[in-house]
Amino acid sequence: MTFELSSLIEARQGENFRLHSEYLNPQLVKVLKTLGFDRFYVRGEGSYLYDRNGDRYLDFLAGFGVFALGRGHPVVKKALHEALDMDLPNLVQLDAALLPGLLAEALVARTHEGIQRCFFSNSGAEAIEAAIKFARYATKRPRIIYADHAFHGLSLGALSLNGGKEFREGFGALLPGCYEVPFGDIGALERELQRDDVAALVLEIIQGKGVNLASDEYWAAVAELCREHGTLLVIDEVQTGLGRTGKLWAHEHYGLRPDIITVSKALSGGYVPVGAMMCSAEVFDRVYSKMERAVVHSSTFGRNQLAMVAALATLQTIDDEDIVDRARVTGEAFMKGLAPLVEKYELFHEVRGKGLIIGLVFGEPTSFGLKSRWKMMEGARKGLFSQLVVGPLFHRHRILTQVAGDNMNVVKLLPPLIAGQEEVDYFVDALDDVLEDAHRNSALLFEFGRTLAKSALRREPS
Repeated sequence: MTFELSSLIEARQGENFRLHSEYLNPQLVKVLKTLGFDRFYVRGEGSYLYDRNGDRYLDFLAGFGVFALGRGHPVVKKALHEALDMDLPNLVQLDAALLPGLLAEALVARTHEGIQRCFFSNSGAEAIEAAIKFARYATKRPRIIYADHAFHGLSLGALSLNGGKEFREGFGALLPGCYEVPFGDIGALERELQRDDVAALVLEIIQGKGVNLASDEYWAAVAELCREHGTLLVIDEVQTGLGRTGKLWAHEHYGLRPDIITVSKALSGGYVPVGAMMCSAEVFDRVYSKMERAVVHSSTFGRNQLAMVAALATLQTIDDEDIVDRARVTGEAFMKGLAPLVEKYELFHEVRGKGLIIGLVFGEPTSFGLKSRWKMMEGARKGLFSQLVVGPLFHRHRILTQVAGDNMNVVKLLPPLIAGQEEVDYFVDALDDVLEDAHRNSALLFEFGRTLAKSALRREPS
């Protein structure tokens, strides 16, 4: 029997949720059905997803930032077809293949001169794991410092640097020597670093959970304190890297020169998982210090030729299509378009972020009627209002967004970096409509309640 993908999909179309319930994650299926997000997507193109009914959805989730170039970018797709047709000798392992060298060269060329080496991985979490190991070995120090609300991945080492307690609960003892400090608190950071036993400080420039930013003064102090105390500065650019913030690297906004940089997500072009940990030759060569240690840290699929091709094509496209500046311009358009809504609606407190990582911050209103409804919702579940925004944006306007974290009233936007003024205008009008209902009456709450009820009663898709 010959395998034919199109025939398989056609024959089994519509079994998605049954299969996931039976063989994968039934709790995720319950969440999707409860929220009414259980769609059957059949195609992605650019900034949009299409379901089997032909409905189009504006994708402001972008695979958690994976689809920086949008879905199905023709340059990346063509490069991968070409690579498959060439039958490249993949994963020989005892080999030094050309493409990993070319990608490492291209990445190093796009960083500051203190970065000279790359280690390739399959994900951002795996890149963080490498950063932890390399920092500890290179410095011979035991401790790693991270910030509250941080998210660096969910493998054991990365989880040990996770500021979200909901992710850590029940998994037992994590990596020893990992300590949390408040994000943006210079004094707390200084107290930890002055012990001179910290191998690395691991930070996101903009925290993905909550879209939190720190001050210019904080980042200047971070750089100075790390230099003073011999601590390696690790900047996690897994979500913010490659143009997301309107600069190629988010740390460039603050003039930082990290000792270690991690990147993933957008580097894949949306096709093949890939991540990288980049560092100085000094750090790298301390780990790989002699021939006997040539494979002391490795990843079986890390130098996968198809991943290298996707990443090289992605970097070239970022250059050719001026993606970084496009993200900056569109981000400014979002800020300009959303500012009047902050003035218009009591519940809408702030827009924060840089480029195309944007947090919409909601909070308690001042007027009596709105305040009562707010307290009712927050009493039912902290952070519920942000979900009451995400739901109608999806159901009424077919815009896919996400709540920025558990128990917080922040909606996060991660549009593809190819999004433009058309997508900005559509989103601003949609948000205006949703917030108008929230302020005028309880229609928003009732609408979401109906969605929950319908989803709970919905039969299993056949």
